[in-house]
Amino acid sequence: LALPVSPGALLRGYAARRDTGRVEIVPKLPDDSLSVYDAAGGMGFFRALVDVFYREVAADPVLLSLYPEPHDLAPARERLTLFLAQYWGGPTTYSDARGHPRLRMRHNPFAIGEAERDHWLAAMTVALDELAPARELRERFEGYFAMSAEAMRNAE
Repeated sequence: LALPVSPGALLRGYAARRDTGRVEIVPKLPDDSLSVYDAAGGMGFFRALVDVFYREVAADPVLLSLYPEPHDLAPARERLTLFLAQYWGGPTTYSDARGHPRLRMRHNPFAIGEAERDHWLAAMTVALDELAPARELRERFEGYFAMSAEAMRNAE
């Protein structure tokens, strides 16, 4: 995600990506050898993760009720795939097509409370269980998903 930072201001575990002409914060492994995107297996991993996640969404009435077009989850599936891939260091396809993610703003029209957050996390946990990423990667994903799911809450 594009942020106005200087290379000296980067946090531990992140690195600057300049291949897009912008300084971006990209999650990196502790040894700085690979982005999380590459270490996880690239776009194939993120497509598989989101496929399993949306299989769970389609079977969960609590989650499905949040989608304006519950009969066609393909657009939402593609957006989540591209967003996660970009966030973890992959191609900038999401921002190239949609601009800044603005996650809170994009989710604000939907009432997301504790139940919705918990169902979202449960579906993502099933996806992580099926794909079984390496422990360090799984811990990073779980931490990010927990933080993001909580940040999207806008209802009780």
